[in-house]
Amino acid sequence: MSDNQLCDQCVQGVIHEGTPVGKLETINGIVTYVGIPEGDYAKDKAVLFLCDAFALGLVNNKLLVDSFAKNGYQTYAPDIFDGEPAPADRLTPDGKPFDVPAWIGRHPPSRATEIVKAVMEGLKEKGVTKFAATGYCYGARLVFNLSFENAISVSAVSHASLAGGPRPPLLINSCEEDHQFPKEKQEKADAVLGDGKFTPGYAQHYFEGCQHGFAVRGDLSDPKVKAGKEGSFKNTVEWFIKYL
Repeated sequence: MSDNQLCDQCVQGVIHEGTPVGKLETINGIVTYVGIPEGDYAKDKAVLFLCDAFALGLVNNKLLVDSFAKNGYQTYAPDIFDGEPAPADRLTPDGKPFDVPAWIGRHPPSRATEIVKAVMEGLKEKGVTKFAATGYCYGARLVFNLSFENAISVSAVSHASLAGGPRPPLLINSCEEDHQFPKEKQEKADAVLGDGKFTPGYAQHYFEGCQHGFAVRGDLSDPKVKAGKEGSFKNTVEWFIKYL
């Protein structure tokens, strides 16, 4: 898939309720939303939270960062779009039209990957030696970019967009309706990587009744979507516990 293609599902969804408790920091020149666990935690390990198109402009992403921190991981969500995320009001009934191809043309994955690497360098200076990366939609492509270079120790993606192939242990949270990663690609991933063929570690979890975006922007009033969001988060935390 080319770098300038996102589907309609990539910019649809529901804004969740909640109050973020993390904070914004500038790390190596990059504005980053940071979630720090309460009490003791491993200072040499960090989770990179690589957002969907709405990035730090959407409360959903910040709440997920906070959730990873509550599970014991210092977690960092860089502003991968240079201060121009997709407008969150796109998810409201009164949202204005949004030119997705023009926007992604200004924010290609190559630039976003550079931003993440800058944050990683800043964190290394603070003593971080091992990174996990979890990517959602657009952010999944960045996870794969980092994995190609062996820059991360473990990877997890949910409803991946613009995806590639893995190097470190890989978890995929997939779903029933996904134009970016449809059933045939899900099956191909299992055929190529499953049954022990990908020795670093591989798992795919499928969530029935969910569509692309469910792990970040799903409608939590739908029991299946709520179960998918919560299940994908649980899977990712357990994957990091196993491999990070």
